[in-house]
Amino acid sequence: MIVLSAKNLTKAFGTEVVLDNVSFHVNQGDRVGIIGANGAGKTTLLNILTGESGFDEGDFFIAPELARGYLKQSGGFDPESTVGEEMLRVFSELTDMESEMERLSQEIALAARQGEEAGRLLDAYDKVSEVYRARGGFGFRSEINGVLSSMAFGEAEIGKKTGLLSGGERTRLALAALLLRKPGLLLLDEPTNHLDIGTLSWLEQYLKNYVGTVVLISHDRYFLDQTVNRIFEMENHRLSVYEGNYSTFLEKKRAGAEAEYGRYERQQQEIKRQEEMIRRFKQHGTEKLANRAKSREKLLERVTRLEKPTRPGEGMKLAFRQKFKSGHDALHAEGLAKGFGRPPERRELFRGVDLDLKSGEHVCMVGANGVGKTTLLRIVTGDEVPDEGWLRLGHNTLIGYYDQEQEGLDRDKTVLDEMTGSFRGYSDTQMRSMLGAFLFSGDAAFQRISTLSGGERARLSLLKLMLSGANLLLLDEPTNHLDIVSKELFEEALEAFPGTALIISHDRYLLRRIPSRIVELTAEGLVGYLGNYDYYLEKKESLGSGKRYLSEMAASRAGGGEGGSSEEVGAGAGSWSAAAELRARNKEAQKERRRRERELAALEARIGELEEEIKEVEGLMTAEEALSDHVLLAAHDERLRALKPELAALYEAWVAKQEEAAAEGGEDGEGGG
Repeated sequence: MIVLSAKNLTKAFGTEVVLDNVSFHVNQGDRVGIIGANGAGKTTLLNILTGESGFDEGDFFIAPELARGYLKQSGGFDPESTVGEEMLRVFSELTDMESEMERLSQEIALAARQGEEAGRLLDAYDKVSEVYRARGGFGFRSEINGVLSSMAFGEAEIGKKTGLLSGGERTRLALAALLLRKPGLLLLDEPTNHLDIGTLSWLEQYLKNYVGTVVLISHDRYFLDQTVNRIFEMENHRLSVYEGNYSTFLEKKRAGAEAEYGRYERQQQEIKRQEEMIRRFKQHGTEKLANRAKSREKLLERVTRLEKPTRPGEGMKLAFRQKFKSGHDALHAEGLAKGFGRPPERRELFRGVDLDLKSGEHVCMVGANGVGKTTLLRIVTGDEVPDEGWLRLGHNTLIGYYDQEQEGLDRDKTVLDEMTGSFRGYSDTQMRSMLGAFLFSGDAAFQRISTLSGGERARLSLLKLMLSGANLLLLDEPTNHLDIVSKELFEEALEAFPGTALIISHDRYLLRRIPSRIVELTAEGLVGYLGNYDYYLEKKESLGSGKRYLSEMAASRAGGGEGGSSEEVGAGAGSWSAAAELRARNKEAQKERRRRERELAALEARIGELEEEIKEVEGLMTAEEALSDHVLLAAHDERLRALKPELAALYEAWVAKQEEAAAEGGEDGEGGG
């Protein structure tokens, strides 16, 4: 069922067009990811979907019964209210019922003391209590605590005033409040900002199981892969729809770009061929050939010439440069500890941190929010002093530091003045060219840094870092505030950087691509993992499994489970008959396996047919004639609603066959020992 649709939406701010003839539809239960460069119009589109912003032209439909919930990049709370109070506001209807039941209880008690009839009061209490129970009144506080805990709010933070929360904490609180409301349509603007890896994983699982429809803006590629089934790409003020997650989008986008470039090249070849024929016709000087030349020239003039697209793999390239190479040991630290405050309020961040970086290593640091990752980087830069331990930089080590808040920028300067003042060896022309590559072209180079957005300041800080010549890069969440294209460019530059890098990041795409090893900061020190994010996850999971195994073994031994069997299997006359029976069993199992494989193949073939048919119908629904014909659109939608349950049933049958195969395989394995 379609819950949201738009046709030819257009929106402009003054003379600047933001959305140009945008059309799409969203079905019940869809998970849609909106992507695009910063400034492409993503938030404007989301504001239209929420009803907070209007549009200039076009048609927009949203199911009237659909409740909308919107997570903005900056949510608003009463600064004097506490975290717990803000969460209780979500359930104000239930807390009002609690107050009403308390009032009725007191009146009933008073009536009993005075010997008065309380039947009317008891009936009223029962009615309120029944509604309270039906709406989850006895479980909503547990739900609040569960969501707050998942959003990294401990018991100590529940009484904290929201005015004292950091920007990241306010974002997490707004997300918690929205998830507790459970609207039918969940609209999220950059929900992964300020979340650590554990919270990200929880949110991904939550959204996978969410019963409503989700539309979100995100630059987190891993998150998009895990949560969405459709991609809306905003580019050049238009919207393109891709079925599948982010990785599928990338494949389709790359294939589309290659096809587009192929069409351009074929047209160029045809134009050259026609121009060569015209030249030859004119060269011969006969009237007949001259007329042919004129005819071909007219045809050529009417050809709509394709603009040259960017060839896949081409485009802007960035590079980190080091002035000179550091010694083999870039950095060595032992026993570092840091805390803040004095007893009894003192808060320990970490202790026992040992760190060794070799020249050329690219190491990523992960850890829960608040564990002290940024503080550890600031100890390396010398901006913080450790309480214990020592640190030594290697020979010729030159540090370049990128911090989340871009504190190294002078907010009173213009972009160009900041760069020319920091790097005097470049002419204004050279500097303007480099700024243009970082999207500070034209008048943007003369903007004051105080007026720049977070993403613009991030790009400027990265450009300064790239030109610094540092051979040890300390990067604190470098991909925050960058759009996807900028992230890809940054990662390519970082991969090619010959120096050493220590990177704090929750960007799991970066964590897969960049590090030679990952270190996790805990309160007790650093734990090392010799691989990328996939290895880190695998190792963490195996360590967890190992702990479970050891505890199970301990429980088994405590219960007398250790020791041999009371019966021994003897050899002799019975061994031949046992072997024959085993062969017969194996033969029957092979026969059953072949039957199951045939059934699976038939199921998979039908599933493929249905998926193709669904894809075809979804394509028809986005066609111009369907978008302008509600009857035709409804017919296509009805067909989809018939196909999808059949596909779901086939998938269930397929999964059941797979589980059956796995179970029988396990039994075979036990018998074959």
